This record gives sequence, structure tokens and C-alpha cells, in this order.
Amino acid sequence: MSARTGVLTLCLAGPLQSWGASSRFARRATERAPTKSGVLGLLAAAQGRDRGADISDLAALRFAVRLDQPGTRVRDYQTAHHGVTGKSMPVSERFYLCDAVFVAAVEGEEALIDGLLAAVRAPTFPPFLGRRSCPPSRPVDLGVHRGGLWRALKAEPWQASAWCQRRRGRERHVELEVIADLAAGEGPGDAVRDQPLSFDPRHRRYALRDVRSTAVSVANPLSAPRRAFVPPTHDPLRLLEE
Repeated sequence: MSARTGVLTLCLAGPLQSWGASSRFARRATERAPTKSGVLGLLAAAQGRDRGADISDLAALRFAVRLDQPGTRVRDYQTAHHGVTGKSMPVSERFYLCDAVFVAAVEGEEALIDGLLAAVRAPTFPPFLGRRSCPPSRPVDLGVHRGGLWRALKAEPWQASAWCQRRRGRERHVELEVIADLAAGEGPGDAVRDQPLSFDPRHRRYALRDVRSTAVSVANPLSAPRRAFVPPTHDPLRLLEE
């Protein structure tokens, strides 16, 4: 008999986020959505795991992220000086997602998921949105769901900011993009090098994983009903008839 599973959902919202997958040297790019390696790193930090610790149980979790508010990509130039010699370091070009909101979900064995929820609610190390300079603006945990990854993503309320929900006020339901791991037998997808094998800073290792982009429909809590058009009653020629 297979073990029961659960789904932990996380709200990733903040003024700035940065989720790198292929950054090199002085150019530090960001993906357009949180990466599996970044979110698993957040969970490992919440549990207090050492960077060299085994993460095979976390890597086996099925992962998906819902783009509730994609945000805007911004670029920043940063300078630094060597702490000992005072020599100028190379200019660093860094990219961020500004004013973005995502719902990340991880699915796995029930005991592990419940343990991750407890860790996120009382983290050993504070959570960050990809980089230490990017703290979340809201509580991260949304809770644990039963019934599978897709049911959780459909059931979780829209987490976009109120102004974003009001902007789409004529839509009672909104279609939100989801980038998710492909399960066995689901067919070909897009391969990304974002499957973490080790967070050891001496030898970080990542494997390929297959993902697919789809969409789910969720309710807009700030939708406003459309008002029927009422033609004006003003008749500019009525005075001439009197």
C-alpha cells in the first residue's frame, strides 16, 4: 500500500525576488518564476540543514509554481571593494523580479510534508526569495492540502495584490499560468537544469528535469459584475417642441 501524500503550498511575495538557474560570473540573471532548486533551498534552510547535507528526499518532491502576479523584470548594477586591499571589484549586473507574487507547491509523502510545514512556520534560518537581499513581504506558508498537486493549485485562492485583482475586476475567474514537473508517463516537456543534487558550496550539482507550462482557473475575489448599459434620457430637441 502506497504512503499517503500531501501538498505544501507557499506564497512567495516581496518587493524583489531573484531566482537564478544559469547565472555566471558578474551577470546574475533571474528566471521568470521561482525555481525548484531555489524553493527547496528555502525549505532546507527552514529545517536547518547544512549545505552539505543529503537533500535526496527534498529533490524527490514533485514541484509546481503558479504565476499569480508575474511582476516586472528590473536590472541593477552593484559595485564592491575588497575588504582587505580596498581594490575595486568587477561591476556586478543583477536582475530581479519586482512586485511579483507566486504560489509554489511541493507534493510528497505526508510525514515529510507535515514536517516541512512545521519548519516553515518556525524556521531555523529565515526564508529568502532567491537571494538574501530579497525577504518575503508576507508569511510564506499557506498550509497543507490533501488530494494532489493540481487540486491544491486550483483550490488555493488568488494571491495577487488587491490592485492587481481590481484591475481585472471584470473577470470573475482568471487563468493563471502554472509551470510544473512532469510526472512519469505524461509525455515530453522542456528540460531545465534545475533538479538539485547537492547544495554544497564546494561542488553544487544540478540535474535536468522535465517541465510543462499549463494553466488553472481561480476565482477573482474582487470581481465586479458588469452593469447593463442604460442609454441617456436627455433629449436636446425637446425644448424646441414645446
